Amino acid sequence: MGAITDVPGIRVGHEQKTGDGWLSGVTVVLPPPGTVGSVDVRGGGPGTHETDALDPTTLVSTVDAVVLTGGSAYGLASAHGAQRWCEEHGRGFAVTGGVVPIVPAAAVFDLGRGGDFSARPDAGMGYAATAAAAAQPEGHDVGRGNVGAGTGAVIGRTFKGGVGTASVMLDNGVVVGAIAVVNALGLPFGTSPERPEPGDFGKLNHRDGLNTTLVVVATNAVLDVAECKRTASAAHAGLARALNPSHTLADGDTVFCLSTGAVALDRSTETARQISLITLQSAGADVVRLAILDGVASAEAVSTPAGDYGAYGAGMR
Repeated sequence: MGAITDVPGIRVGHEQKTGDGWLSGVTVVLPPPGTVGSVDVRGGGPGTHETDALDPTTLVSTVDAVVLTGGSAYGLASAHGAQRWCEEHGRGFAVTGGVVPIVPAAAVFDLGRGGDFSARPDAGMGYAATAAAAAQPEGHDVGRGNVGAGTGAVIGRTFKGGVGTASVMLDNGVVVGAIAVVNALGLPFGTSPERPEPGDFGKLNHRDGLNTTLVVVATNAVLDVAECKRTASAAHAGLARALNPSHTLADGDTVFCLSTGAVALDRSTETARQISLITLQSAGADVVRLAILDGVASAEAVSTPAGDYGAYGAGMR
């Protein structure tokens, strides 16, 4: 199945806390310097930071880190820690006197799931997750399940969600990888008797909170910001293929796309350009679906003062 770190230069770090009221964490995707990025937000309840800066019409085209965090809007403070790490290491948009790191972030809702509503990620956890990513070797394995921003993740408001990842290599040498934090209102399509059928939303457990699935898609292909934006948009199809329902009013579904720019696509003709991009974007949707299912399959049951969340079941990969 692979991992997002199969894209050369991409590293991932997790930081989490459990017990004493805690069930939350932070995941940071740290790309190589000069990585181009964009984002597409589709959910009705997003919690995001600096996503406007990734619009193709804005000044900055590169991304220094992407922060995925628990803690809902409060947890977005973890992006400040990632930004501080980047500044200390000279990574950012050059301005007079220094750099301004471009660190977009998105949050999942997990408030109170460990028992303490105030136990949520802060700048220190964001810094630690970024440092953990930087310390990893090239092509490292990625923690899955109840780690990082997936620590407090839940699906269907009944089962445990978590972090998953996947990758694929195309015939032209392009690698496309994804990491997902699965905290969805919906449940996976599949063979479990718990899966929702069309029109079954009302049968889901509505016991707490809001939700979100967060995704980072990365590729070593050369893409500009507009092409990253379109790839992020196309990758949202992977959410719809994996989860029912998806992109609801109560989800903050967000997909980032990062391009490290190491492998040129065939742009010799307009037809070749279109085929290259469509092939890559289709692969992006595929790996997002696989990463989501991996996150659900890797999640382990937890019990806290706030409730019990069981494992969804085997056979998800």
